[in-house]
Amino acid sequence: MTDTDTDPTPTDESERTDSRDDVDSETETILVASLEESTGKTAITLALARLAQANGEDVGYMKPKGTRLQSNVGKTLDEDPMLARELLDLEAEMHDLEPVVYSPTFVEQAIRGREDPAELHERVHEAFESLADGKDRIFLEGGGQYDIGGIVDLTDVDLAELLDARVLVVAPYERPMDVDDVLAAVDAFGDRLAGVVFNDVADAAYDGLETDVVPFLEGRDVPVLGVLPRERTLSGVTVADLADELGASMLVEEGSDGYVERFTVGAMGADSALRHFRRTKDVAVITGGDRAEIHTAALEAPGVRCLLLTGGHRPSGAIVGQAAERGVPILSVQTDTLTTVDRAEDVVRSGRTRDAQTIDRMESLLADHATVDGILGTE
Repeated sequence: MTDTDTDPTPTDESERTDSRDDVDSETETILVASLEESTGKTAITLALARLAQANGEDVGYMKPKGTRLQSNVGKTLDEDPMLARELLDLEAEMHDLEPVVYSPTFVEQAIRGREDPAELHERVHEAFESLADGKDRIFLEGGGQYDIGGIVDLTDVDLAELLDARVLVVAPYERPMDVDDVLAAVDAFGDRLAGVVFNDVADAAYDGLETDVVPFLEGRDVPVLGVLPRERTLSGVTVADLADELGASMLVEEGSDGYVERFTVGAMGADSALRHFRRTKDVAVITGGDRAEIHTAALEAPGVRCLLLTGGHRPSGAIVGQAAERGVPILSVQTDTLTTVDRAEDVVRSGRTRDAQTIDRMESLLADHATVDGILGTE
């Protein structure tokens, strides 16, 4: 027994701890967190990693908990780590890139006490060690929102502490009241906050953000490291791409190169529908294929980019002719309206971050509108 105790081996607990500390101390770690889903967090994370690579750094990537899932089973279906592995030319295994799959099934098991937070923390830390070994910098992508994961103590705040990461918060901005959410995140991350980047800011909100909000935040010692303007190619999908992703039939093709950024459901009366549609911009109207009065109202609104008709019903020839004349595409799907809304929103939410061209464009936006050296800590 004495010989065994005095003869260190590669599996000795103290050596594993020392090795872990060495990896942590040698690798700069940035966690990119988000106030809400669909803020461009994935694109910003991968663009920053590419910019660091361009500066000669050997970078890694990790999404500690996968949240962009397509089913409720415990199978990895989060596309973000797969895209990162491809674009950053990583050889890492998926179980390291995404050690926890935060699916509905996982959450149910955790609530029933069948997931041990301490074991999960160890799993995440071991994966981090493997990915960070020999890297100059590792980029951590947070969950859909920074507070997701509290059931097993794996919020982005917890992960920043566990993996000793500086935190970049990606925030949307539409109105001054949004600053409350920013300040809540600032308080949550505390001294680990590197700064805030506002993304996808519409023209109407841009000047007020720059002239009023940014100075206000900086007056509270909150570094604002970038204000990225809305870029149509990053904030929506073309009607043609939407049709392709949904497997929709294109009844009217004119105008299919237009961009859709949001959806509205035509479930109201004709008069209410027309008033509502006239207040929208770059919208697809989702409604039953047999709702002729809704079709007519939508075609009279300048902000409607397409009609997405559900239930497999074909509109009248008069509607088809009017849509073609006005250059408003009509798509038809067999699914019901609720299912179609869920699928369409997922296409817009995730579809624009799935190729190298998107990341290239985000690199340019960061270079032009953000302090990249400040984000990376290389100033």
